[in-house]
Amino acid sequence: MSEFVEGFDALADLPPAISVFGSARAGREDLTYQLALDFGRAAAEAGFAVITGGGGGVMEAANRGCREGGGLSVGCNIELPFEQHLNAYVDLGIDFRYFFARKTMFVRYAEAFAVFPGGFGTLDELFEALTLVQTGKIFHFPVVLFDSDYWSGLVDWIHDRLLTEGKIGPGDDRILKVCETVGEGMAYIQEVLARRTPAS
Repeated sequence: MSEFVEGFDALADLPPAISVFGSARAGREDLTYQLALDFGRAAAEAGFAVITGGGGGVMEAANRGCREGGGLSVGCNIELPFEQHLNAYVDLGIDFRYFFARKTMFVRYAEAFAVFPGGFGTLDELFEALTLVQTGKIFHFPVVLFDSDYWSGLVDWIHDRLLTEGKIGPGDDRILKVCETVGEGMAYIQEVLARRTPAS
């Protein structure tokens, strides 16, 4: 409970934000790192804060880009026995022991999800977002996947198995959008958010 309270207090005055997910293991020479860096900068220039898990790789890149673009860079760090520490580009950092409290912050204070190539943690966060949209718990919430080459197998499986076999409903496979460039991803996010009504 204290982690929820701390998170809500720390993020209460956050401007509109985009939660960014991706591999902590992407090196600075990785093309994914550069794409996330450019996305973080573009998000800040469009008036968004950026929320990440606060670690290295894609998270560091997005936080760094956001800071360089003049935005508020947020890191929701998880205490792990290995590899995860807040990166140097986080302006507002919060430490969590529990994944479920941390994941609440990613959704509660975000307007969109941007998902870059990653592993189990990235997939966990992606499917959490898709489930919340599918079940109507969050509305007008764009979910963007970057790098079609990386995600094509998963996207095809969702369509060819889940949709075809009736495991998901018609249109559920369109909850997510695969984009190649930062410009395409930001345009899609802004297009979806612009469809919100005051009542939303």
